[in-house]
Amino acid sequence: MTLIKSISGIRGTIGGKPGDTLSPIDVVRFTSAYGTFIKKRNPDQKTIVIGRDARISGEMISGLVSNTFISMGFDVIDLGLSTTPTVEVAVPKENAAGGIILTASHNPIQWNALKLLNEKGEFISGDDGKEILSLAENEDFEFSDVKKLGTIQKDESHLQKHIDDIIALELVDKDAIAKANFSVIVDGINSSGAIAIPALLKSLGLSKIKVLNEEPNGHFAHNPEPLAKHLTQISSEIEKGNYDLGIVVDPDVDRLAFVNEDGELFGEEYTLVAVADYILSKTEKGAKTVSNLSSTLALKDVTEKHGGEYFASAVGEVNVVNKMKEVGAVIGGEGNGGIIYPELHYGRDALVGVALFLSHLAHFKKPIGFLRKTYPNYFIAKKKIDLAPEMDVDAILEEIKKKYQKHPIDVQDGVKILFDKEWVQLRKSNTEPIVRIYAESEFETTADNLADKIISDIKEIVSKL
Repeated sequence: MTLIKSISGIRGTIGGKPGDTLSPIDVVRFTSAYGTFIKKRNPDQKTIVIGRDARISGEMISGLVSNTFISMGFDVIDLGLSTTPTVEVAVPKENAAGGIILTASHNPIQWNALKLLNEKGEFISGDDGKEILSLAENEDFEFSDVKKLGTIQKDESHLQKHIDDIIALELVDKDAIAKANFSVIVDGINSSGAIAIPALLKSLGLSKIKVLNEEPNGHFAHNPEPLAKHLTQISSEIEKGNYDLGIVVDPDVDRLAFVNEDGELFGEEYTLVAVADYILSKTEKGAKTVSNLSSTLALKDVTEKHGGEYFASAVGEVNVVNKMKEVGAVIGGEGNGGIIYPELHYGRDALVGVALFLSHLAHFKKPIGFLRKTYPNYFIAKKKIDLAPEMDVDAILEEIKKKYQKHPIDVQDGVKILFDKEWVQLRKSNTEPIVRIYAESEFETTADNLADKIISDIKEIVSKL
């Protein structure tokens, strides 16, 4: 059983001892620390927005969080069963001091988490996260007098408000989507996406919609991470049926993947590539894009094709957002299917991703499989090497840098060595003695061989240390 405390929130498994798992005691302690932080930051604002995915533990965790906030004098607006991007959009709409999303994202059923937002509806910074962790560790918080307790208000209207905002975006072409009359199958993974995605599709004028795993009961029909090995059901349904495309999201609807008309996967890495292609085609030359260092080179290729400029950030949504703001990017995100479109808000949002992708496909006027073939093919190998606990991982990474010093090297996040149409990235774990290795090439065997070569280099370095 596991409890992970980080600068972005707290995540853990349900059941077990306090301090070892996401126990009620840990939920209350961490919520109290966040509430204390919010009071210090904005003492005059007492509103907090919360929302959750459909996990079995969701209502229990939600009750603990809500009542902790009430005991601290906050007024809680509870969106109930919602999505991560909907909560993010709701925070500034409600002029709230912050928000918490109760979701463990793509993690399996036994997990849950508290994801923390600032008053902009964006994930808190690293420094803010460290302060909250310190407050929780020291239990440096206090609760309100009985006459100053807060309140709770249920409000399930924000999903439609979120959808309405998406449809109002200039580059979302509702008329073209409705005219295309796409036949769509959705994997709702027994969570919020089973409600949110069909609602969006209907608002976009589509009526031929089938939903798999449509009951939001938290009993996930398969591993909820939207990877090829977990998506055999929707691929099989598309092969048997007559669908233009399939849509897959994770339990909190911030990751997005598509399935082609023949049941083949479009590729989660290419969700952002396709959406960026559409945005850039409607934007003046010189526009900027951002993805993290572990994402495909295809975004760089597409950006430069449109006369734009591509930037890479460290891994993590906060880092991508910071880089997007720094360079003024028109679109950004992560290779795990996370779309960040600043015209709406600075957060990964599968709903806006669907609307923009369908606009692109409607304008393309050919099947989704043909659209995929217009993008360069890259393959990413993902491997790791286990090291002895006493090994100095930083020293190993320094030796790798020396070995490949003739090549461009990016050290924003570990060590990324850049070749012509290939790259390899080494990232150390903060919790265990391992090095994760990602390599990308136009050929699958080359990506594998490149990752294996780095593993061999590390073993040689270790033998000499």
